[in-house]
Amino acid sequence: MDTICLAVPGKILEIDGNKAIVEYGEGVTNKANITLVEVEIGSYVLVHAGFAIKVLEEKDALETIEVWKQVLDAADGGGPPNA
Repeated sequence: MDTICLAVPGKILEIDGNKAIVEYGEGVTNKANITLVEVEIGSYVLVHAGFAIKVLEEKDALETIEVWKQVLDAADGGGPPNA
């Protein structure tokens, strides 16, 4: 069986050394290691397994976050995206 790994987009809210507080939308935050990327507060990143692995343009990050919201709404019984 194949396994799928996902990277989730989020916005850097705080930086403390090589760790950052990342907001994933709707006030959900978590720490991420930022040693693999150059970021500043307000940057958008993709986070996988606790590591920020790529810096995103704001437009791309916001579009991806919107798609995630639609997928999660559909999974919660809200119907298919764009229904």
